[in-house]
Amino acid sequence: MDFYSTDQQFMSLALEEAKKAYALGEVPVGAVIVQRGRVISSGYNLRETGKKATAHAELLAIERACEALGGWRLPECTLYVTLEPCPMCAGAIINARIDRVVFGAYDSKAGSCGSVVNLFEMEYNHKPQLEAGVLEEECAELLKSFFKDLRERAQKRKEEAKTLLGESAEEGRCGATAQA
Repeated sequence: MDFYSTDQQFMSLALEEAKKAYALGEVPVGAVIVQRGRVISSGYNLRETGKKATAHAELLAIERACEALGGWRLPECTLYVTLEPCPMCAGAIINARIDRVVFGAYDSKAGSCGSVVNLFEMEYNHKPQLEAGVLEEECAELLKSFFKDLRERAQKRKEEAKTLLGESAEEGRCGATAQA
């Protein structure tokens, strides 16, 4: 089996999930779980939409895979995710007994598969295989674009607020002058 091209194909599907999150204003992270070459579940980040700290792409995909397979263990499964899993997601991956994890972009702030720590190397009862950096540039670019857009929208709101406050202050001065 040619893992590299297969990994790229499934990571492309995870990127499509991430784009769904982006369209909702969510941090664009997408995940796909594959068993024996077949996609059994997918998910994308919904923390803001759902107002839930646990609504990460990986956890949503894991929950759906458990439902699809009828159990909490996910044998012979590979998780493809566009961003290196955080500690919570890495823990869920270990607990679900996912055999293999493939991620795209590294997360220098919360990555728990090598960037900050590698929970898969610790003395837990399960150690998934790890493949990092698949379609890394595409995954990282989507995240960079999202945060750039977010900063630009925040700056625009700030400028609009200044304009409104300036107009209100001007109206207040005009009103005070007229009354005097």
